[in-house]
Amino acid sequence: MDAHHARYPFFESARQAVGEAGVDLVTLIREGHPAVERGRERVQRALVAGTVEQASDQRVDARTEVLSYPIARVLVSLVDAPGAVEKYAASEATTAHERFVEEFERGRQSTLGGDPLTLDAVLREFDLASVVRSDGTDTDPTEYRVAVGTYLDLAPAGDDWRLVTRELADGWVTVTRRELYDLLERAVERRVADGLPLTVPEEIADPLAAVVSEVESALATATYPRSFDRVDPGSFPPCMQALLDRARSDEESLSAAGRFALVSFLGALGMDGEAATTLVGSADESLAYAADRLDGGLYPPPSCSTMQAYDVCIDPDDRCATIDHPLEYYAEALE
Repeated sequence: MDAHHARYPFFESARQAVGEAGVDLVTLIREGHPAVERGRERVQRALVAGTVEQASDQRVDARTEVLSYPIARVLVSLVDAPGAVEKYAASEATTAHERFVEEFERGRQSTLGGDPLTLDAVLREFDLASVVRSDGTDTDPTEYRVAVGTYLDLAPAGDDWRLVTRELADGWVTVTRRELYDLLERAVERRVADGLPLTVPEEIADPLAAVVSEVESALATATYPRSFDRVDPGSFPPCMQALLDRARSDEESLSAAGRFALVSFLGALGMDGEAATTLVGSADESLAYAADRLDGGLYPPPSCSTMQAYDVCIDPDDRCATIDHPLEYYAEALE
């Protein structure tokens, strides 16, 4: 099990590596292997913060990271929360998208070592039929042509992705390099969600009961206002105003935690995908994509303590000291 498997445990080669290692999931769970704790963190962070990145600076080894993925799939299948599977799959895909950008755009390699991952290898992994356009280069193409069937299968919703707005020639659709990452994100999300929720036997479910309870407790939110009669950006708490400004800027992209906080906040205000996408604009393509899939406040926005823990509590003011949740701030500001 290598660094690529650790960063992308949904790769087919990672699944094969786990199988070849003869890992027994029941034994791992009963013996309290570190992968169980990492699996809990993986699911909990996915459902609370929209990412599966580790929260602490303590990094687990590649083997533990790989094994945490099948355990996370079991845990999310046991968690009693609406939309848990969908949110988990979306968070795995969001994290993968960020890692693609890190590796392919910024040249940042895994802290776990290993040879650099290539974009061609990822395309082969998902059978994504694409070729480099003639105006690109073999080493750093800026545009790709994607088979129209593949494009229609993976393209997110939204006017910018409608086929009529695209350059289409001989059955191929032109996309930018960044748009190709969006298509890959959709492919990752689909693969992660495939087969979930699992049917978990008692011999696995029973020893995981306490871990599942811990995840569910983390999802329980304090009492906060849950319905509003209008959306007034001028009344947003400072953190959400700052995240909205960043989302509209071409200069800075939001972190996964920031993206999740803002989109879930807008959903809690009653905004649908179209309204939220219009509000945030399209400067941050990943956020616009997330907003477009907004599902009526399905995922509650993080509390103030969670915002602080994930470094997205920005420019707190005097009112922030008196409340525990961004929606409390908004409710008071509307009065």
